[in-house]
Amino acid sequence: MSEQATVQVWLVERTYSDDEQNLIILTYATPDGERYFRKERALTTPGDRRATTAAVEAEPQNLGEVTDPDEREQYAAEARRMAAEHDPGDEI
Repeated sequence: MSEQATVQVWLVERTYSDDEQNLIILTYATPDGERYFRKERALTTPGDRRATTAAVEAEPQNLGEVTDPDEREQYAAEARRMAAEHDPGDEI
């Protein structure tokens, strides 16, 4: 049984959930903008700080396909910008 390699994805969008209060949605994408990974994070008390990094490693099966051409272009541009300006572990 072989292990699948993870895919590095870059932070391209940070939004607040419309459905639930105190929930932030982090969207990461591949540099070509074709695949994305979403993380949901509850906004907690100020003392409970969790870092948001410029990039994360995601399992390929956890990536979605970006089907909208405009969104794919936007994600690609932002992922490339983040990769050029930050190291993967930089806190954003």
